[in-house]
Amino acid sequence: MKDNFSKQSDLYAQFRPTYPPELYDFLLPLVPDVNTAWDCGTGNGQVAAELAGYFEKVYATDISISQLNNAVQKTNIFYSIAPAEHTSFTAQSFDLITVAQAIHWFDFNEFYKEVRRTLKPNGIIAVIGYGLLEINPKLDELINYFYTDIVGKYWDKERKYIDDNYQTIPFPFNEIPAPKLSVSYKWNVDQLIGYLNTWSAVQHYKDKNNENPVGLIIDELINRCGSDIFEVKFPTLLRVGKV
Repeated sequence: MKDNFSKQSDLYAQFRPTYPPELYDFLLPLVPDVNTAWDCGTGNGQVAAELAGYFEKVYATDISISQLNNAVQKTNIFYSIAPAEHTSFTAQSFDLITVAQAIHWFDFNEFYKEVRRTLKPNGIIAVIGYGLLEINPKLDELINYFYTDIVGKYWDKERKYIDDNYQTIPFPFNEIPAPKLSVSYKWNVDQLIGYLNTWSAVQHYKDKNNENPVGLIIDELINRCGSDIFEVKFPTLLRVGKV
């Protein structure tokens, strides 16, 4: 399991998108009970915090100490440092296991063994993520150019799973058809720049070249955005299964 986000964990907590309420509206009727959930690869606890409003206890794990230090705190969320593939949880512990924007970093076979071991009978696994943001044609063109031509070679190979909308990950469960969802925000140019700086490929570029690649497009980005507030849409990626 890779850790690509410790260095920018403060930015990650501030600018990364969350998930729409409709996601939880879809998942909750599927689970056998609402006693315990595990949010694996929790990052800053975005999904764990939402689950805490429904489940008695939420266990949230990550390998990044700095991410957990920025995590949302609630009395029924129990954070711990642990790799996705090997935990100390007892067998058949969880009604729901979620993985948000993280499964592409995991060893699939080992993680799925842990899922089968720790899910209760009829428990649900939900693999969640979000695709490339969509704004408007003139900004999408620039961001796609940045994504592909400037930082393209700095993405880890696992990024392709997100480009494929998680449809090419192994998913050896009884799959439940999931709805198409998205989440939208009203942003300004500073928020967009902040979000771009959370990309792992941006961090890899900085490490390799000692330069922030966002600076290469910032003037054009500001020119195209102006002082406007604009809508930013993130398509939700979702695979749901039952053991």
